[in-house]
Amino acid sequence: MLTTLQTNETRMKEWEKFVHGAGHTIAASIATHQRLLGDEATVRSIAGVAEALVNAFRQGQKVLLFGNGGSAADAQHIAAEFVGRFVIERAALPVLALSVNTSCLTAIGNDYGFDRVFARQIEAFGRAGDVAVGISTSGNSANVLLGLAKAKEMGMTTVALAGASGGRMKHSADYCICAPSAETPRIQECHILIGHVIAELAEKAMVYGSSRIS
Repeated sequence: MLTTLQTNETRMKEWEKFVHGAGHTIAASIATHQRLLGDEATVRSIAGVAEALVNAFRQGQKVLLFGNGGSAADAQHIAAEFVGRFVIERAALPVLALSVNTSCLTAIGNDYGFDRVFARQIEAFGRAGDVAVGISTSGNSANVLLGLAKAKEMGMTTVALAGASGGRMKHSADYCICAPSAETPRIQECHILIGHVIAELAEKAMVYGSSRIS
């Protein structure tokens, strides 16, 4: 009986640690989002990217997103919000994630090197006036940097989503939006929030015009 009581007590203590840990992580995420909201320059950059996407869509252009790992997943997630819908029923919008074609990725990686997997696809699918969005929590992913460089060379508007420092991407894009954290999970949480904000603003502008964006 004593052993059972001790086991239950140990489990309760462990459970309380899980509860405390969950609250701590949620609070850390909220604090990062508050810092993002409090940075007026960053908020203006987010609005500027939304406007750039709307201008591109209105001119018949498209958006290409790319990144590695969790950033690849974010690219696919954000693309889906445009091709499907975010909130409002409307026509599909042309947004592609460059991480989804495994045959393309492995062929380019094998023949040209992993650093070229996005630049080569941008060369194939991108056109002047399109928008390229590179995502990297460190801001230093070589293949993302080369993708942005190719996009800029081709006359595309370039956007970088990075962490607090911006890394090498900070000066490699027309817009660099830096999540205010050095921790990868907090950066990724900000990136998907930023993607949602851009999707919502762009969707409202495409459906309602400027009258109902805010």
